[in-house]
Amino acid sequence: MNRKDLLGLLQPSEEEIEEILTLGLEMKRRLRAGEKSFGELKGKSVVTLFYENSTRTRCSFELAAKYLGAHVVNISASSSSVQKGESLVDTGKTLDAMKNDFIVIRHPMGGAPKLLAETVKAHVVNAGDGMNEHPTQALLDFLTMKEHFGKIKGLKVAILGDIRHSRVAKSNLYGLKKLGAEVRMFAPATLMPAGLAAMGARICSSREEAVGGADVVMGLRIQLERQKGGNFPSLGEYARFYGVNEDVMKFAAEGAIVMHPGPVNRGVELTEGLIDGQQSYIEDQVLSGVAVRMAILTLLGRGTQR
Repeated sequence: MNRKDLLGLLQPSEEEIEEILTLGLEMKRRLRAGEKSFGELKGKSVVTLFYENSTRTRCSFELAAKYLGAHVVNISASSSSVQKGESLVDTGKTLDAMKNDFIVIRHPMGGAPKLLAETVKAHVVNAGDGMNEHPTQALLDFLTMKEHFGKIKGLKVAILGDIRHSRVAKSNLYGLKKLGAEVRMFAPATLMPAGLAAMGARICSSREEAVGGADVVMGLRIQLERQKGGNFPSLGEYARFYGVNEDVMKFAAEGAIVMHPGPVNRGVELTEGLIDGQQSYIEDQVLSGVAVRMAILTLLGRGTQR
């Protein structure tokens, strides 16, 4: 993968995505075997620059970098010079002057990672930008699917939930289409943005249509913090008419798995039984996250573009 940054899944080719997944599967195998000391980034530095709260993504990147042997520095906007009015560009220039090798950024504004990447010499990895993209979450989803099914091409993937506000849904759609999967989407009309059909998604009119024959059923969190209200009457109403439960899962293909990027609103997007049941691969996605981020940092570090 000969590129300086990973900003989204519109830019990488199918071959580049497959390269990440191949190395990610190897990293995951080694992690499962108990290995936590890798030398691919020995002597390198990784800064995590988060302007939004995060548990899974931030911890996952930190562990990935540390397992690879890098020095890791964490910066939260709430305790940085951002509070004094420092711009993203100036923050990037400061971090670059300190000779950092990687900057992992999460930002509430779409396009912020691209702006940073154009400013700094360091490799930039998008850990989620506004409602735009979350490429590493999608890649860990792909890794989970590929390990379980042995392939992604030909899979039927149903994505249900707050699609309007979901950067995860967009990155999954971009990547899954490149890899040859069928992507179905279902949400209340108030949570379904226009234009997804033109991007290759099959927009469904019911839960049953979306889940029917699906190999993967992915719930998306209702992002109450991004909403102004009025998108649906209540969480209870949402769960009743739009959430995925055991009866809905009966329409899925035999051997179908349940996924969710987390954190899950239990009993809303998915029932407790599905979250904790045998079909659930939600915890497996967490390990995939560490492995795929290790693969991304390794491959970017090997590239020649800086």
